[in-house]
Amino acid sequence: MWLDPVRIALDKAKAPIDLFFRDDDAGWDDSRLAALLDAFQEPLIPLDLAVIPQALTATLAAALQHRASAQPLGLHQHGFAHANHEPDGRKCEFGSSRTAEQQYRDIEQGRRRLQERLGSASDPIFTPPWNRCTAATVAALRALDFAVLSRDHGAERLSLGGLGELSVSVDWCRHSDDRNELGRRIAAALEQHRPAGVMLHHAVMAEDDLRALRELLDLLQRHDRANCHLMASFTASGAPEAKTACAQ
Repeated sequence: MWLDPVRIALDKAKAPIDLFFRDDDAGWDDSRLAALLDAFQEPLIPLDLAVIPQALTATLAAALQHRASAQPLGLHQHGFAHANHEPDGRKCEFGSSRTAEQQYRDIEQGRRRLQERLGSASDPIFTPPWNRCTAATVAALRALDFAVLSRDHGAERLSLGGLGELSVSVDWCRHSDDRNELGRRIAAALEQHRPAGVMLHHAVMAEDDLRALRELLDLLQRHDRANCHLMASFTASGAPEAKTACAQ
C-alpha cells in the first residue's frame, strides 16, 4: 500500500511529528477548493490556504470565513495576482526583473485587499507564487510587518533578517502520478524535516488525488505520532506555539 512508508515512519518516531498542509492558489477554481476543504473538514485536520488577493471575490471571502468557523483553517497572502513578470527563465511574480518599489506596492495592495475582505482572519504569512522571490521581497515583507515567508525547502537561500521561514517539503502534485513515490516522499519528510510541510494545488487535483489525500488524512488523524498544525501556530524557530493534534 502506498501509505506503508508513512505509517512506518510514524511508528518509528520517538516523539510526535509536527506537520502542516498548505494549499496554494485559493481564488482559482472555487469548486475544486470546496472539494479539498470538504476532505479536511470531517477529520478536522488543519489546512492553510495561500490566497491570491486579486482573485479573491467577496463571495469566496464570505465562504472561507464561514468555513473557518467550522474547521481549522488558516488564510494568508499568495503574492498579488499570481502573474509572471519574468521575460525569460522560470516564472516568478516577485523576481529580479521587478524593482523594490514595484514589489512593495503589490504586496501592500494585496495585503490591504485581504484585510478588507477577510479582516483579522488573514495571517501575516506570505507565500510567493511559484515559491520564488528575491531579497527585495524580504525587505518589503519586513517593512510591512509580515511574520513568516513560506516557500519550498529547496528554494534559493535568502537573508531573512528576523523574518521567519516555514517551508513545504513535499509537493503533492509533483508526484501524484506515482502514488508509491509520493508515499516515500512524505515518509522522508516526516523523518527529515521539522516541521514537515505538504503543498497542495486544489485546482489541478483530480478525484483520485482527493481519495488518496483522504486516506493520508485518516492515517494522520488516527496516529498518535502525528500532530498537525496551522502555519500560524509556528514561531520563527519552527516550534509550535499551540498544538492542534491530528489524533483525536
